Amino acid sequence: MSGEEAPTQQQEPEQVKKPDEPPPAAAPAPAEATPESGSNRPAAAEEEKTISYRALVLTGYGGYEKIKLQVKSMNKSQLKAGEVLVRVKACGLNFAELLGKQGLYDLLPSPPITLGMEGSGVIEAVAEDVTDRKVGDRVIAMNRHGMWQELAVVPANRTFPIPEAMSFEEAAALPVNYMTAYMMLFEMANLRPGKSVLIHMAAGGVGIAVTQLCQTVQDVTIFGTASASKHETISQGGVTHPIDYRTKDYVTEIRKISPKGVDIVLDPLGGSDSQKGFSLLKPLGMLIVFGAANCVTGQKKNLLAMAKTWYNQLTLNTLKLMQTNKAISGFHLGYIHDEGLFEKTLVKLLELYQQGKIKPRIDSCYHFEEVAEAMKRMHDRQNIGKIILLPEPKKSEEKPKSNAEAAENAEKNEAAVSEKKEEPAEEVEAERD
Repeated sequence: MSGEEAPTQQQEPEQVKKPDEPPPAAAPAPAEATPESGSNRPAAAEEEKTISYRALVLTGYGGYEKIKLQVKSMNKSQLKAGEVLVRVKACGLNFAELLGKQGLYDLLPSPPITLGMEGSGVIEAVAEDVTDRKVGDRVIAMNRHGMWQELAVVPANRTFPIPEAMSFEEAAALPVNYMTAYMMLFEMANLRPGKSVLIHMAAGGVGIAVTQLCQTVQDVTIFGTASASKHETISQGGVTHPIDYRTKDYVTEIRKISPKGVDIVLDPLGGSDSQKGFSLLKPLGMLIVFGAANCVTGQKKNLLAMAKTWYNQLTLNTLKLMQTNKAISGFHLGYIHDEGLFEKTLVKLLELYQQGKIKPRIDSCYHFEEVAEAMKRMHDRQNIGKIILLPEPKKSEEKPKSNAEAAENAEKNEAAVSEKKEEPAEEVEAERD
């Protein structure tokens, strides 16, 4: 991917239950308070602090079957300074997870590792030194990995209060995509009135975020590539000129409309598309490469696709840049270490949401048991907007929610943790298509 990823090292306080291990035993009931049993109180109290939860764990590189739904456990008293414990209600799926599954995401530690960089939920516990967050707060939470689980330990400074009108699904859809789009457009490309922008994969999470943010600036022309079936939706969303990349050469189509080219090209594809993007730039224009989606062609690593992308990558020298008066930049959210910029950007995005200027579009919601279906939908580029994963166990008759259903049933005002007791279970393999 794309640089769609949140930059903080995730603490892994829990211990993964291996496939051949029995399920965790239920905690015994506390002994009655009698003079003889008084000495048992500390042990009983300690047992009460140990909690079990479900997590999506990448057990190795390869296909969808490498992601296992496992039961893990942690001690609630293990919070370190500056940390909070979040009961996760919704998680975002990003292209980074597709790359990570294949071993192509350099910021993800080696398996076994819990995936997920963004989520939303309710704070269940805070470290003693945390004063600006409290139990019961509804928050957006981000980390480098470890968000695809029912309970997540995250740094308090990577949690952000959710506006009252925002659902958990919208909150999980906002951070990675919109921060990526905002920083590229306004911190790097300095988008101004009257400019033109080309965004590939315009119906994806970043594409829709870019489209909405461009509309906060006057008179910006947006070119967006997407399959023909998505053109009506992205046009209604603000794309000025949708282009079907599957049946037409987008360079030729853009030149027909704008012979001089465009001012800004946002490229999540890499390879030959970076060359085309550079050729489309007007003088003083900027190409921003933020991904290498062309490397992913199937469930498993494709060395031929990787080699082709590498061979076709854009190669220039500084003299060429001077002679063409063009700029090239790279962007990866995972390598943004400026805490002030990170916080300022997300706070600004939440303000724009409250002003009604941006609103995450939810494509579909899948339960943890359906993670393979969710990832396949993204891989096949069927989504229009954000795909959300739900930690809540799936009911047997329940089907994945469409965009309309998700919007209708979004949780908007939940302020307390729903306490649900699950029977411990052995590892459950996530469903496969």
